[in-house]
Amino acid sequence: MSYSKKVKQTLLSIIEELDSYHWLFTKNPETDFSRKKKWSFDEIMKFMLSMEGKSIKDELLEYFDFDNLTPSNSAFNQRREQILPEAFEFLFHEFTNSFQENYATYKGYRLIACDGSDICIAHNPKDETTYFQSTQASRGFNQLHLNAIYDLCNKVYVDAIIQPAREENENRAMCDLIDRYIGIPAIFIADRGYENYNIFAHTEEKGMYYLIRVKDIKSNGILSGLTLPDASEFDIQKTITLTKKQTNEIKFNKEKYKFVPSTSTFDYLDLHTNKFYDLKMRIVRFPITENTYECIITNLPPDQFSADEIKKLYAKRWGIETSFRELKYAIGLTRFHSKKLEYIKQEIWSRMVLYNFCEIITCSVVVEKNKKRKHTYQLNFTRAIHICRYFLSIKKEKAPPDVEYLIGHELLPVRTGRSDPRKVKHQSAISFLYRAA
Repeated sequence: MSYSKKVKQTLLSIIEELDSYHWLFTKNPETDFSRKKKWSFDEIMKFMLSMEGKSIKDELLEYFDFDNLTPSNSAFNQRREQILPEAFEFLFHEFTNSFQENYATYKGYRLIACDGSDICIAHNPKDETTYFQSTQASRGFNQLHLNAIYDLCNKVYVDAIIQPAREENENRAMCDLIDRYIGIPAIFIADRGYENYNIFAHTEEKGMYYLIRVKDIKSNGILSGLTLPDASEFDIQKTITLTKKQTNEIKFNKEKYKFVPSTSTFDYLDLHTNKFYDLKMRIVRFPITENTYECIITNLPPDQFSADEIKKLYAKRWGIETSFRELKYAIGLTRFHSKKLEYIKQEIWSRMVLYNFCEIITCSVVVEKNKKRKHTYQLNFTRAIHICRYFLSIKKEKAPPDVEYLIGHELLPVRTGRSDPRKVKHQSAISFLYRAA
């Protein structure tokens, strides 16, 4: 049996297992899915995993091979309404964790990047938790915020938290994701915006490592107030004591103590039993161009990870940025089939399951080296998604395609040294009237 068939078999077996106790994931456990109909619990799950960005009717016709007995839109919506979003979240974790034993590591550690991305949803001014009034147009917009941790070595999402954009709190989400993490030791990597003592402490308490980019020494950031070398490059250790107390000793010894105001969250301090918290940090500064520098705060031991290695590890963080691009535009996270938040959450978790399904299969395909080629080549992941989605959706009676062969022959050249400024542009939700036919 090919590896792709084993991956599909694993996914389908988990869905079948969920079906055996589907009452745990339905709104009305005693009645939902109690009668046999065209739409069973497991069939709904399978269909939603294979959905694209088309209209629901087109999706249904293709999934049921344009059969005369294809269920109606209404029948589908009535069934999906009975399923809680937690069913798809549980499926995501069960499926992803099924392949942990085969995951690649870096020096025995998983490299896990953390970042967030806004997701535009249907316009609904009545939802105060997701609605924003635009200053550039009379019509506002609605958004959710996806906080995710991503395995950089194996290119799969590990966990995620979905927040209404008005209640977005990336620092709190990262702390929760670190606390929820179960597995081999990991190095959590994040960009500026995550330079937070609470995140550092949560990682330490979990027995893990962190590597987070912070504002440079000349900026008004987390490093302000610390005595640091006036040099272009350095790698030093610092120990600070965090506290919520405000005694004279603390006020006049700012090099040692760091006051945490009541407006800042730190989960390991109070004014009674836990008055002080010692935090050891390693601060690394290095140049990235002739006139620009980056600073990293980490707790990685210097004898195992040099400053140059720290720089290379941080560069790998870009993998989560490209994963968001693929998740949104290749997998289809910008095109939902409903306005209801519960339905949208179902589809977000479904897309993340599909993303991991495609990456687990694609990463097993080896690109053959050819010395006659001008460039080094990589797999075309967008094309691989199309192949894997079809492979997942076909029925048992149909002969499956040779997935590994098809993916292995869809290649793109790797052109190193290219750069392009990020184009920041507001993206609106795709209207139901403009779906691909």
